[in-house]
Amino acid sequence: MPSVENGRNSHLRGAGLFHHMKWEHLLAGVSGGVIATLILHPLDLVKIRFQVHEGAVATVSRPKYKGILDAFLQIARKDGVTGIYRGVVPNVWGAGISWGFYFLFYNSIKTWMQDGDTQMNLGPVKHMLAASEAGLLTLILTNPIWVVKTRMCLQYETPATSSKMYKGMFDALYRIFNAEGFRGLYRGFLPGVFGISHGAVQFMAYEEMKSRYNIHKDRPVDYRLKSLDYIVFAALSKIIAASTTYPYQVIRARLQDQHRHYAGNIDIIRQIFRHEGWRGFYKGLFPSLLRVTPACCITFVVYENFISHFTEQSNNES
Repeated sequence: MPSVENGRNSHLRGAGLFHHMKWEHLLAGVSGGVIATLILHPLDLVKIRFQVHEGAVATVSRPKYKGILDAFLQIARKDGVTGIYRGVVPNVWGAGISWGFYFLFYNSIKTWMQDGDTQMNLGPVKHMLAASEAGLLTLILTNPIWVVKTRMCLQYETPATSSKMYKGMFDALYRIFNAEGFRGLYRGFLPGVFGISHGAVQFMAYEEMKSRYNIHKDRPVDYRLKSLDYIVFAALSKIIAASTTYPYQVIRARLQDQHRHYAGNIDIIRQIFRHEGWRGFYKGLFPSLLRVTPACCITFVVYENFISHFTEQSNNES
């Protein structure tokens, strides 16, 4: 009978995972992701354009930028102010859905691991495991949106009749699927899987800093902090994660680029290393950090304040 009992316990634990899903985490994550993206999308656009530029060995005619400010000026001069927001719609959709589901899945898995006791300190390994599982689920749902965002950000001087120009997010989704099938919508998925380590490192660092800070102050690990505390911990965790895992973003951007074709991930790695050196794997890092650090701070502060509001409201009702 042990197998029956184990099966029953497994079923209960599985049911418990869904029981721990709290939809306020989805709403809070969507809100944070959307607000941060609307504010900081122009830096994301510039970062992507830097990532795909092959330098002296370029085989595709692309705009050349001397730096971030020069990129903004050239794009605004050519396409107007709206040009620096090219690709913003799929970016808002992607960021909102990604952060919403990431926070939903992460907190559900984390609370499940804690058996409902939110004051239990899981430690770095379990925090990374929960973040990795949440990241994989989120990537499966959102990869097509990121492909569309990348391609719309890489629309240069191509004539409007070209197959590489898209009228909008849904036009891009339809045309990519029609021309390339599911494989086209999931370009960059493999480096995206490796990129799950980014979220795992970030959330592990963020959770550990919050926990250790509360323990240092002799408070429960789930004690609600001030906005400034969340900003500091979010910024530090994002810088740590971005600096250690950035190369996968360059590889993914080049796989998703509609102007250039590679044989696969290994071909990209080989060509970058041969023609651009190790620095090629970090192209766009500076504009990326300029964007993702404040974006992360905005997202986490909005998220944490939403959760504090929901928690306070729930406590008042009980």
